[in-house]
Amino acid sequence: MTLAASRAPTEAGRSGPRLALLAFTQLIVALDYNIVYVALPDIGAALGFSARSVQWVVSAYAIGLGGLLLLGGRAVDKLGARRTFVLGLALYGVASLAGGLAPGSGVLIAARAVQGVGGALLTPATLALIYRGFEEGPARNRALGAWGMAGSAGLAAGSLLGGVLTSSLGWEWVFFVNVPLAAGAALAAPRLLGSDGRPASGLRGFDVPGALLATAGSTLVVFGLASGPEAGWGSIRGAGSLVAGLALLGLLVLVEARGRDPLIPLRLVRRRGPATTMVVIAVFQGTLGGAYYVLTSYLQPVLGYSALAAGLTFLPLTLVCMVAALKAAPVMLGRWGVRTTLSAGMLGAGAGIAVLTAGMPAGGGFWTLMPGSLLWGFSGGVAFVALFAAAGAGVAPAEQGVASGLASTAKEVGGAMGLAVFVAVATASSDVLGGLHAAGWAAAAAAGLGGLAALALEPNRTTEGITS
Repeated sequence: MTLAASRAPTEAGRSGPRLALLAFTQLIVALDYNIVYVALPDIGAALGFSARSVQWVVSAYAIGLGGLLLLGGRAVDKLGARRTFVLGLALYGVASLAGGLAPGSGVLIAARAVQGVGGALLTPATLALIYRGFEEGPARNRALGAWGMAGSAGLAAGSLLGGVLTSSLGWEWVFFVNVPLAAGAALAAPRLLGSDGRPASGLRGFDVPGALLATAGSTLVVFGLASGPEAGWGSIRGAGSLVAGLALLGLLVLVEARGRDPLIPLRLVRRRGPATTMVVIAVFQGTLGGAYYVLTSYLQPVLGYSALAAGLTFLPLTLVCMVAALKAAPVMLGRWGVRTTLSAGMLGAGAGIAVLTAGMPAGGGFWTLMPGSLLWGFSGGVAFVALFAAAGAGVAPAEQGVASGLASTAKEVGGAMGLAVFVAVATASSDVLGGLHAAGWAAAAAAGLGGLAALALEPNRTTEGITS
């Protein structure tokens, strides 16, 4: 028996617990995303946020995350996925503790930004560990399905748990709950994830100019998008930050084209497939954040639902999303390939948001929202898995970290852009319900356009013999 053969059963035996840890980590990140949305009204009232400035509880995290994802992705390739994974969890847990203890709005925003930095290390490390640990095809599709299902479970648990914790213990506990979860995952990582070994080059040869430009440019773009609705799109904080950020990102392209060991290998973004995937990821996350904002604002300010009732209303949507990600998406990827599956998922998500918006009359409620929630949840679960299957397809193992960072950056910038745009649309009118309807229709149209854009992906082979 060869040494490779003798190791195979061990690796096979470890793949289940390893995937469980990676999926659990995605659950933690998703839990925090939705748990905060449900708690926003209470956080705003307790810490003195205005109706527009309370979005900073979400946007501060997006700035820390979106600004450092490219750096985090390259750190995975240079320093090792497990090291980056554990460091990200540690920052995430400490920042969550600080957020729950925050005495005022400034401290909470700072804690959320640091939490975003932890996420910027954790997210590409988790994806790279999936891409490297599971061969492209049925095995990776199933792994991504489990990862996507865990994310949907986090959204479902976040909606419900956020309502329970906010109603019974206070908004602080939507942050405290992350601390034991992150600590448990960090302690399990050394036993379940393979050793990184010695860093290939450590910080030697690390593209410092590229890292600084990418971080500053991405941070300014996300900051500008987050500032627009509150400070005004013609302000220094809004338009000024956007212009400066885009200029730095343009300079980044010039620097990377001449670098010997660039932070971002430009061949990854010159190809039609990765470039299209990043655009569709941005659209998907933008419409997701916008539609979540619209639904939350309809349930609580318009219908007067409590935080707990609002959380329960989100539950069917996310449960259907879990099933779609775990069961339907891998089968569809195997039969139809990435391009068709992704396009169908995005078009279905757009249709679901449209039906959801139509089910939001002044006298509506849980049952008028169900048809749109179920269609949106199913389609979104399929699209999410297909997007990240596309992001890692055909990428060399040594560049999986930066590929994950690029995909995750597109996701977070798209999320910040979507939230800023749809908040602006929703609050442009004095008619609260009319503004929410306008934002919902805009999100539905954007998701549909994303589905059409997915057709620009190169056709790729289907995977035979996949099982659900």
